[in-house]
Amino acid sequence: MASVTSLSACVQQHLATALSAALPEAGSADPLLRRSDRADYQANGILALAKKAKANPRELATQVVSQVVTGEVIKDIEVSGPGFLNITLTDRAITENLAARYADVDRLGVPFVENPGTTVVDYAQPNVAKEMHVGHLRSAVIGDAVVHLLEFTGETVVRRHHIGDWGTQFGMLIQYLDEHPHELDHKESQVSGEEAMSNLDRLYKTARKLFDSDEEFKTRARRRVVDLQAGDPHTLATWQKFVDESKIYFFSVFEKLDMEVRDPDIVGESGYNDMLAETCRLLEESGVAVRSEGALCVFFEDVKGPDGNPVPLIVQKSDGGYGYAATDLSAIRDRVFRLKANTLVYVVDARQSLHFRMVFETARRADWLGDDVRAHQLAFGTVLGKDGKPFKTREGVTVKLEDLLDEAVQRATAVVREKAGKVGLTEQEIEENGRHVGVGAVKYADLSTSAVRDYKFDLDQMVSLNGDTAVYLQYAYARIQSILRKAGEARPAAHPELELAPAERALGLHLDAFAETVTEAAAEYAPHKLTAYLYQLASLLTTFYDQCQVLSADNPPAVVENRLLLVDLTARTLHRGMGLLGIRTPERL
Repeated sequence: MASVTSLSACVQQHLATALSAALPEAGSADPLLRRSDRADYQANGILALAKKAKANPRELATQVVSQVVTGEVIKDIEVSGPGFLNITLTDRAITENLAARYADVDRLGVPFVENPGTTVVDYAQPNVAKEMHVGHLRSAVIGDAVVHLLEFTGETVVRRHHIGDWGTQFGMLIQYLDEHPHELDHKESQVSGEEAMSNLDRLYKTARKLFDSDEEFKTRARRRVVDLQAGDPHTLATWQKFVDESKIYFFSVFEKLDMEVRDPDIVGESGYNDMLAETCRLLEESGVAVRSEGALCVFFEDVKGPDGNPVPLIVQKSDGGYGYAATDLSAIRDRVFRLKANTLVYVVDARQSLHFRMVFETARRADWLGDDVRAHQLAFGTVLGKDGKPFKTREGVTVKLEDLLDEAVQRATAVVREKAGKVGLTEQEIEENGRHVGVGAVKYADLSTSAVRDYKFDLDQMVSLNGDTAVYLQYAYARIQSILRKAGEARPAAHPELELAPAERALGLHLDAFAETVTEAAAEYAPHKLTAYLYQLASLLTTFYDQCQVLSADNPPAVVENRLLLVDLTARTLHRGMGLLGIRTPERL
């Protein structure tokens, strides 16, 4: 169905028409409409217009009010203070808007973006043969939410997981496995991710020990690196074993995170190996990069290190080896020219900001990026412990991501079990809901903070039923489902003729802002704006429960039906919004 016109857009149009009539030279001026505690909306744009026109703002505001058509949408409009406009809507307009959103089952009035393009989102980048730790959490969770938001608004999204699967350490691993060919054999056809990682971890530690103690093995391992880079078939086949074994583990962790990671989307450092020489040649021939002490470098006058000295981007080392810059620049070429991307989004730790700033500027100088193709680093901060320091175990070891998720699920299951008797959950439902609540708690805590900020990891707070937590929103959704189950033959239906209570109006007006919020969160790669919206929605629902009975026998049938529509639309909005964040909403909790 066609997208639903929001109430704010309707009011905006009414005010724009009145402004043009009162002040023709204003053109299509923005009335600067926003939600207000004094009325449904307040328009503040008159002050700036009056200043520009050298007019009295209050007199201009009065002229605008005289031109506004009231009745169907706007119930009342008045001048306040030095020239603000306070606008109150009709109850009928609010209810009809809710009905239109309710009828738009799949999208709830969220429009598709105009002129959608293709965006490559680079996120969730673990390393082969290494365990995933808490540091991998944010890239995965933030990136997944951004992908959902962009796809929902109509953008074509290409997912990319740029895993670390190339480099000198693989010479050591490959040589050891070549000399001990049964180290990665499995007795069963199926192997868990945890077992796969255990095998790799054990193999890495053993190979490392031998590498450090046996000079002859070290020489053979270094020779094997050369074979790998040269594309020796046997060496590549052994390398592939490590990659495949690691993927078993990656998929198991992402499954725990309730995240879809598809094999074709995993294009690691090795995927651009054949492009590296050409990337360097193109940069050198165009003069973007120059030789300095044997290395191929790009220099920047405005990029300096902590010591104040210029920091070059080294694309190729003096010994002929390639660094991260060559791989990242090759990836840009691939994404722009082969995948035809308009936008590149990198969900990467803020500590790599200088690197990406130089890579993007190099690509711009080479005309690989420009006005029609842009790159953006969605930088994120650090996960901190309760003490405000980087999150680690008591022994000072970085926390394994699997351990963190397991503990979150364990804590959440205990919370669910405590409430289970009241709603009659089975053991299977308790365990399933415990997973959804635990993983949702971790994701929500991450996403409710602006990506670039650090945040404290506090499981006790994350699984709390009170406050700005996922479980608070999940409980709000489950509570509505309980009401709908108890409604009997009563069905949600709009009754525009009814007068709305203050709590109904507040909830209805906030539901109207869902489309705008989703659109803004997607455009700005800002999932935290959606979490803030959803928390406020759940809070307004709590106020509504306190002030308005839904299934009361004292309510006329029309009131019951109208309120059922209001809460059901709230549930659908919570469900859709949480889904865009990658968080599930259990039906019973």
